[in-house]
Amino acid sequence: MKKLGFGFMRLPVLDENDLSTVDIDTVKKMVELFMARGFTYFDTAHRYNDEASEPALREALVKPYPRDSYVLANKITLNYIKSADEQEAFFKGQLSICSVEYFDNYLIHNMGAVWYPVAEKFGTFDFIKRMRDEGYTRKIGFSFHGTADVLEEILKAHAGVDFVQLQINYLDWEDSGIQSRKCYEVARKYDKQIVVMEPVKGGTLVNLPDEAEALLKNAEQQASLASWAIRYAAGLDGVITVLSGMSTTEQVADNTGYMQDFKPLTAHEKFLVAQAVEIIRSKATIACTNCRYCTAECPQNIAIPDFFNLYNNMKRLKNTSYLANQPVYYANLAKTNGKASACVRCGICEKNCPQNLLIRELLQKVANEME
Repeated sequence: MKKLGFGFMRLPVLDENDLSTVDIDTVKKMVELFMARGFTYFDTAHRYNDEASEPALREALVKPYPRDSYVLANKITLNYIKSADEQEAFFKGQLSICSVEYFDNYLIHNMGAVWYPVAEKFGTFDFIKRMRDEGYTRKIGFSFHGTADVLEEILKAHAGVDFVQLQINYLDWEDSGIQSRKCYEVARKYDKQIVVMEPVKGGTLVNLPDEAEALLKNAEQQASLASWAIRYAAGLDGVITVLSGMSTTEQVADNTGYMQDFKPLTAHEKFLVAQAVEIIRSKATIACTNCRYCTAECPQNIAIPDFFNLYNNMKRLKNTSYLANQPVYYANLAKTNGKASACVRCGICEKNCPQNLLIRELLQKVANEME
């Protein structure tokens, strides 16, 4: 299997204010190109694109292509589960929505210090093992957002999983909160195969500060910034595929182009990436990946990732026209969503944030700068 997977979580939409309005015609073209170039791995979850990901996958992949021509991964998301006996109905519902009889890979979504105890309470690891035993999925695993000690705790208790899905990218490799390297080493210690998610950190690593972009572009003018990030992750031992949450046909064309004949980063390229990391870290920005888990249950309907993106651009960009219009962009967002200052500090967003961001404090910072 080629080392690039299609993450069905940032699909193109017809209305930017409604992620469920998936542009299915464009998605079909993206899937067609992806498959035509020999790539076969697809990853979805019920909550992606405001619950429109699975139906889009059914239309763009399952209906047009033979079942044995692709690898399909899905997840049980415990936000939807209120008791252990609801798990099977949720799983069977996903099979129905996707219009398949089995999943190739099935994961427990977003394991870490917050949701692992919930999985233990509901016996979710035993449940997915039973789904594997009964032939409803070929392999089982879990996606993980947390520290290496929690990952080790899970793998000690549940050695029967086939693989783990980890957030790995060159910016988070030595990050003290994300702990990409430490988590990777734990997974390899337990001899688990690894699927990589967030290799481009939600687009962060294709929107680099000017100095970092110039550094990489001077080294290889034709290489996209995304290629540096995905090749970095794909070059690690034990990685079976790297997921990219692609949003355009151009992104599919670029990613499949350099990954068709995959070459890991050279020692010199790794050195340049390390320099780029130092430049990025010197900028005062918020490490949000726009996964939007924080907005799902926000009682004030605050557009948290969008406000963070505005803040980051304000800090990173030298584009004076952008900075001049920053209050307008903020006001337009606030018309249909709660302002940053509307936060009631309930903490639900932080519970759901895979990046462990202190969202309540960051929203106050955004409000102070932009309101």
